[in-house]
Amino acid sequence: MIHYTCDLCAKELGNEPRYVVKIEAFAAHDPDELTDADLEDGHMEAVSQVIQEMEETGTELELTPATKHFRHDLCEECYQRFLLDPLGREHSHKVVFSKN
Repeated sequence: MIHYTCDLCAKELGNEPRYVVKIEAFAAHDPDELTDADLEDGHMEAVSQVIQEMEETGTELELTPATKHFRHDLCEECYQRFLLDPLGREHSHKVVFSKN
């Protein structure tokens, strides 16, 4: 049997309702307007030249993941708090002072 706990408060979720929150983060890309000149350019030649230069110099292209997926299990209370403030803005502005 699979046991679930809330990813925010660590409460064990036995027979209680469990909510799954899935988040997908990726870089936004707003392409420029294509022109006829863009379509006429020989892009394959430029790509081939870059690949050849990489092979000659031994350099590798570093790629960062294009998309990052997150999945969280939440109890009902944490789910309701998440719906009210999904980006956590309210908690990020609070300053907590110690009792000295």
